[in-house]
Amino acid sequence: MTTVTLAAPLAAPLAAKGIDTGDTAWLLAATALVLLMTPGLALFYGGMVRTKSVLNMLMMSFVSIALVTVVWLAAGYTLAFGDDAFGGLVGNLDHLGMAGLGPDSVQGTVPTLLFATFQLTFAIITAALISGAVADRAKFGAWLVFVPVWALLVYVPVTHWVWGPGGWIVSDLGALDFAGGLPVEITSGASGLALCLVLGPRLGFKKDAMRPHNLPMVMLGAGLLWFGWFGFNAGSALGANGLAAAVFLNTLAAGCTGLLGWLFVEQRRDGHPTTLGAASGAVAGLVAITPSCGSVSLLGALVIGLAAGVVCSYAVSWKFKLNYDDSLDVVGVHLVGGIIGTVLIGVFAVESMTGGPQGLLHGGGLGQLGRQLVAVVAVGAYAFLVTYGVGRLIDRLLGFRADGEHEHTGLDLTVHAETAYDHGVLGHGAPVSASVPSTSSTQKAKA
Repeated sequence: MTTVTLAAPLAAPLAAKGIDTGDTAWLLAATALVLLMTPGLALFYGGMVRTKSVLNMLMMSFVSIALVTVVWLAAGYTLAFGDDAFGGLVGNLDHLGMAGLGPDSVQGTVPTLLFATFQLTFAIITAALISGAVADRAKFGAWLVFVPVWALLVYVPVTHWVWGPGGWIVSDLGALDFAGGLPVEITSGASGLALCLVLGPRLGFKKDAMRPHNLPMVMLGAGLLWFGWFGFNAGSALGANGLAAAVFLNTLAAGCTGLLGWLFVEQRRDGHPTTLGAASGAVAGLVAITPSCGSVSLLGALVIGLAAGVVCSYAVSWKFKLNYDDSLDVVGVHLVGGIIGTVLIGVFAVESMTGGPQGLLHGGGLGQLGRQLVAVVAVGAYAFLVTYGVGRLIDRLLGFRADGEHEHTGLDLTVHAETAYDHGVLGHGAPVSASVPSTSSTQKAKA
């Protein structure tokens, strides 16, 4: 009785402010689902690296949760979602430190604090995604500096462009992105490519076998990512409604066809479908449907997922031809998959989902397709150039590339003084000889 008596006075003013309890309950659940994706990503990436750097890979994801949260609460949210202050480029500073956002502040039909937390979980996983591109060779200390700087200079502005009030991509250009193809997938993929070039390839790239050490861990991580992705995409409807249901189904469908498309390519090309291929294909389909899930029909979702599974299965091999060492295929899956899903909105968008704009196949002409292409090029170029500059600066000041001896021995022991498995330091190889010098990241990049 006491709890009911105390809760009733609080509930009345919140209801009067327009907060819908059903929408709020769904967004609370969706926020928890998206946050779970970062530990899922840690397992996904951790299983894909060799045993000597498993814990370092897990740590790069987990520390991103803490770093991005602090930055987001301090200034990230207001710069991303504050009223436009600089011609569509970034928001104002009215909510520094979350000032002025109390429990009765409303965003649509949900509390603003919940909306801000939901968006925070997007920023967290986007930063963590980049770590896969530089696995096995990035200094942990340099990563601690990179993440908050990158979040403020890359993620926050792009988020304002796409979703913020007055952002130029949504307001002026008119490109569509329902759940994060531009600020999440394309920024992480383009930024991952930039850091690959800053750090250079791993020791033994294209010479040594660098196979995933734990495929069950990879599959578990992929399953957690898929589970969380329902909150990521359907939660972006910001309500428990029919749009959320349609997005939920589109997300499931695209993940399935992405998985099947990747396995088809493996069977045709290599003669055998693999568990790594199944996990990667599902993620590719989910990446591609992220921007388009709220714009396309179920048939469109099936086609987009299939296209991503097929194309991304080939794209992951481009690094060997073009000589950039994208350790865990952030470029091949997230950049390529994000481009596919964002661009194909201009082909498959339907009015029943968008409330207006239509794609090429539904009578919309080339206009929407052109707008999607402009957004992809602008965001990809911005993320790549700024990340490359930040990476070079950190490399010059602190050194971004791990010492050659540390890389050879493994970052788990040399950085964290731990190993993932009790039965020995598996996969560490022979002791470092004089032939493995401790050189700078610049020298390694040239090697």
